[in-house]
Amino acid sequence: MAQLRQLRQRIKSVKSTAKITRAQEMIATSRIVKAQHAVAASKPYADQIVHALTALVTHHVGIKHPLLIEQPEDKRSAVLVITSDRGFCGGYNANAIREAEALMAALREQGREPVPYIIGNKGLTWYKFRNRDFADSWTGFSDRPDFPSAEKIGRRLAADFLKTDAEGGVGEIHVVYTEFVSMLTQNVQVRRLIPLEIEEAEGDRIPPSYEFEPSPAAVLDALLPNYIESRIFHMLLQSAASEHAARRRAMKSATDNANDLIDVYTRQMNQVRQAAITQEISEIVGGADALADSGGE
Repeated sequence: MAQLRQLRQRIKSVKSTAKITRAQEMIATSRIVKAQHAVAASKPYADQIVHALTALVTHHVGIKHPLLIEQPEDKRSAVLVITSDRGFCGGYNANAIREAEALMAALREQGREPVPYIIGNKGLTWYKFRNRDFADSWTGFSDRPDFPSAEKIGRRLAADFLKTDAEGGVGEIHVVYTEFVSMLTQNVQVRRLIPLEIEEAEGDRIPPSYEFEPSPAAVLDALLPNYIESRIFHMLLQSAASEHAARRRAMKSATDNANDLIDVYTRQMNQVRQAAITQEISEIVGGADALADSGGE
């Protein structure tokens, strides 16, 4: 009977866990839709900035700007790693951190010094636990990104890029984030944010020539910071959608495993109960036979 009580307690405990994971799955499912809409809403703005920058560079070939120029003398490279603030999302954070570590190893082989910038409590905890140095961190908005946060990050990165190594600056900036492809597929991506790599269009893809006022250089000064901030914001939105999708998948798997475990414990409980009933019947039959034999004598 002690084993039967233990199995009943286990079933009760696993059922409680299944309710929690099921609730987490439903919450993540509802938030994925909102995150997808946010990604779709941010895309036209980012596309138009890219279109304007492409037109500007294509029709003004000799234009120069600090954010467009390679800085080979600066050997420090910033690596912005986007992780989540909360857990229960499977391998989402581990995949992003692993890709960031591979990128930093490749940068070291090229003779550069990687400088991590961290977004999300999980990435921050990972680096602090291992006593890794990092330049800056931002938390509290991984699942619901807002543009002011992206603006703050973009300004910090652009300011560090414009500094020299001696001033604590960096010569290039890479971003490691997770791209949302579908509910089942999310891919970790590595993008070099600045110096910007804008390909000049050819043939039918050449954008129309615009009249820029007051000057192309002044317009570039205004567009490039907005471009950087919009790119970071779009990557944050992609990562948020991927985080919700990864959490939904992880919670669904946990719920399914809990239900399977409940079935296993239920079968074991039935077997124990059946064995106990069989033993009781055997004892009753044995006792009746013993009484019959004693009476016959």
